[in-house]
Amino acid sequence: MIDYINENFPYHIITIEDPIEYVFTNKRSIIHQRELGQDTNSFYDGLKYALRQDPDVILVGEMRDLETMALALTAAETGHLVLSTIHTNSAASAPERIIDVFPAHQQKQIALQVANTLIAIVYQRLLRHASGRGVVPVLEILVGTTAVKNLIRENKLHQIESIMQASAKQGMILFDDA
Repeated sequence: MIDYINENFPYHIITIEDPIEYVFTNKRSIIHQRELGQDTNSFYDGLKYALRQDPDVILVGEMRDLETMALALTAAETGHLVLSTIHTNSAASAPERIIDVFPAHQQKQIALQVANTLIAIVYQRLLRHASGRGVVPVLEILVGTTAVKNLIRENKLHQIESIMQASAKQGMILFDDA
């Protein structure tokens, strides 16, 4: 994703990683890579400092805590493209996973932030290749359509998978169909 943006857009990209897994070379974009333990103490601190550098795109290697998730949502609300990873069981369960990290009294507001900023969720599972050698990535894709965003706003998260089943033409893919 970062490489595609780098090849096609003149953006300022900041990555915050633990560890840096791939070193990018600037193409059309300018990329600054930050590593936990070396350049910053935490994903939250790295994100906080990244926002002061006026990036167009921010990659947060992993959203592990409430503070990082809250700041990532704020960054997305203020016009930054935020890419990140989170541990979940499916693309459809990711919004609920994010919302549930927050205290009950904040969850309605967080659901609104998730709905207002969601572009897409890509879930990846690695399966053993049929030959028995190596693994193959299988993707599930949830696109932030109006219908999906409305389900998130209305706390009808259990219906997201049904929308995905009916929305293949909009680019959505369920794991079983991949």
